[in-house]
Amino acid sequence: MPLYLTLLFFGSSNVQKFLLGGRLIFGPDAKSLIITFTLILVPVVLFCVFVARNFVFELQRETAGYAILVIAIVFTIYVFILLFSTSAKDPGIVPRNSHPPEEVLGYDPSASVEAGSRPLPRTKEVLVNGLPVRVKYCETCMLYRPPRCSHCSVCDNCVERFDHHCPWVGQCIGKRNYRCFFLFVSSTALLCVFVFSISALYLKLLSDESGNIWKAIKVSPAAVALSVYCFIALWFVGGLTGFHLYLIGTNQTTYENFRYKGNNRTSVYNRGCITNFLLLFCSRIEPSKINFRGYVQEEASKPPKSNIQETDINISDGDTRIKVEDDLDIGDDIMKISQRRNSEEVGDVRGRGSDRSPIGRAEVDFGFGLESQFSSRPSY
Repeated sequence: MPLYLTLLFFGSSNVQKFLLGGRLIFGPDAKSLIITFTLILVPVVLFCVFVARNFVFELQRETAGYAILVIAIVFTIYVFILLFSTSAKDPGIVPRNSHPPEEVLGYDPSASVEAGSRPLPRTKEVLVNGLPVRVKYCETCMLYRPPRCSHCSVCDNCVERFDHHCPWVGQCIGKRNYRCFFLFVSSTALLCVFVFSISALYLKLLSDESGNIWKAIKVSPAAVALSVYCFIALWFVGGLTGFHLYLIGTNQTTYENFRYKGNNRTSVYNRGCITNFLLLFCSRIEPSKINFRGYVQEEASKPPKSNIQETDINISDGDTRIKVEDDLDIGDDIMKISQRRNSEEVGDVRGRGSDRSPIGRAEVDFGFGLESQFSSRPSY
């Protein structure tokens, strides 16, 4: 079965949505794209119909009117491409493990704490640029998260260089789509500036012709509405652009900035403002760690564990609990050993002068691999 179908039908309730055979990967709240698409498209359509088209009629002898119309259409298409790229790209999902990492510190998930197993540590330290960084263990994905990785509660996935989950694009913003996200936000801010400026300019031309600003508003109420709408939207997308410019310059993520804001600690990832910008815009985007169009490979079956189980036996004289290995025939074997030992002890008492030495408890235990499980008894 293809991997994208497996994730879609057998994952949790917060599952990604796939199109074109796994080539496009959307977040669980991808429907919010319709709202974002509408908030951009409707104002641009009104601008082209009521403002840019009138500029063409007002400036018939010049190409400025056509240039304004073409720029608005082309720039809007560019914004939509960035929006689609941000939402339909794998943000950097880390593949899950099917079982906890048993190789870490001898951890055995099937063993109980009473058996002396070492619990899996919740954190461990790795070196980043020569400095120690603490990474956490994700119980959902059953792995130690890479540095700057976090688990998104909406997408239910660990995402590399997790920035935040954006409800406007319906996708996590991470290592592989942060560049597209920033370009989308900054381009939307420029589009707002463009529409606001041209709408205000059109109102000024109308007011110059009529000699009154109120008459200009009556002639083109759409220009007024577009100016107000873009002014309000610019506070949002413009402020977001400025905030992310600061994050890029200091090589931070939104998650790190909000979580460690008051710690005043030195970032191990900051390499200088210019280098940080070059790393974002000039570096190659790493391929996805998951082949969403591939087929699920069944894991190699682990070597079957023996039927030996651990059973607690109470020793009355020592009042201690000793682990004894038990299988299908262990009861009969122990009974035989006990009878054999009793007969030898009796023979030993009767024939002390015999050359034959009795079989000690250690020898019997060693034969069954139990020499470390039983406490020694005093010899007779």
